[in-house]
Amino acid sequence: MQYRRARRKFDDEVENHERWLISYADFITLLFAFFVVMYAISSVNIGKYKVFSDALGDAFGGAGSAQPINTQVPNLPIPNPALRRRTELLRKEKEHMTKLAQDLLSTLAPLVKEGKVRVTQNSRGVSVEINASVLFDPGEARLTSESTEALRAVAVLLKDDSHEVQVEGHTDNQPIRNVLFPSNWELSAVRASSVVRLFIAAGVAPERLTAVGKSSNVPVAPNEQAEGRARNRRVAVTILSGLPDTVTELPTPPRPAPQ
Repeated sequence: MQYRRARRKFDDEVENHERWLISYADFITLLFAFFVVMYAISSVNIGKYKVFSDALGDAFGGAGSAQPINTQVPNLPIPNPALRRRTELLRKEKEHMTKLAQDLLSTLAPLVKEGKVRVTQNSRGVSVEINASVLFDPGEARLTSESTEALRAVAVLLKDDSHEVQVEGHTDNQPIRNVLFPSNWELSAVRASSVVRLFIAAGVAPERLTAVGKSSNVPVAPNEQAEGRARNRRVAVTILSGLPDTVTELPTPPRPAPQ
């Protein structure tokens, strides 16, 4: 009777068909650990390769440790020479322009402290903004005798350089009308030309220089107050960056189909 009860209890047990999940989970865990180790040694590091080799040797009963591992760094492909030259040129140009900006800032330090000169640097180049009150009498385009000393100091830094220099004249929005200057356009252009002529006399190559009149179109402060108008009356000397521009030729648009 007891034998029948035990046999019936054994027969009533349901067979577990999902035992394979345990082995599968163990396999996935080991696979995940293996890829974590491979990721950790993805950089070329001889010490990590040695540790990994020893670990594999211990895991497989010493079979892995008997095989020598190649610890030589593989020959990596040489980067594009043109790209490498351009990157080096960019680095040197940035260093040169930064040094030039620092030299200008040091040369014009007294005027910078007084707020009459600003030295800035961006991707276009290095710019020196000089308040017009330092250079000219009101409504005039002839340089004052006091201004020539500061401009000649700037010219000393520029004459042995090779970058192009653009000189821009700026005014406020107050209209001017006299025999010499019918409008702010003429005043700003002649003021820029006066600075260019001084640079040429100080030894800067003429072919590097450009004079531009901007009138009142590029204000740096509101023109509603006298202080803002005084800031807008200025001359900007920009040493243009010498990096070559990337020229992209645009495709010719397709012609419309005949009607």
